[in-house]
Amino acid sequence: MSMNDPLGDMLTRIRNAQMRGKSTVRTPASKLRAWVLDVLKAEGYIRGYEATTSASGHAELEISLKYYEGTPVIRELARVSKPGRRVYASVKEIPSVRNGLGVSIVSTPKGVMSDAAARNANVGGEVLCTVF
Repeated sequence: MSMNDPLGDMLTRIRNAQMRGKSTVRTPASKLRAWVLDVLKAEGYIRGYEATTSASGHAELEISLKYYEGTPVIRELARVSKPGRRVYASVKEIPSVRNGLGVSIVSTPKGVMSDAAARNANVGGEVLCTVF
């Protein structure tokens, strides 16, 4: 089965697992997904992730979700740039989520990074998603 938006699928799996109170969630592996998960881990939104293989031999990422007093740490997870409409932003136009309380994840020529890291590196790029 082909998938049009693999990153959007991963974000939806995370949202669904958190609504059900799951401690881990599995998603097919890709470099972009791993880079986005690196940013989420660095910003403290997930405990971590590890690469595994499924029973059928496909590579997967097992994501350990993070909760604080029974509520998910991630309150809001939204895809910004979609396959039908890509959203690019220069350094000055990178969106700030909830006045800096949240994080925009940006794909730049220097790699996938948070909005603050992109501003420090003085690079813009494609705004992949926002997290709060």
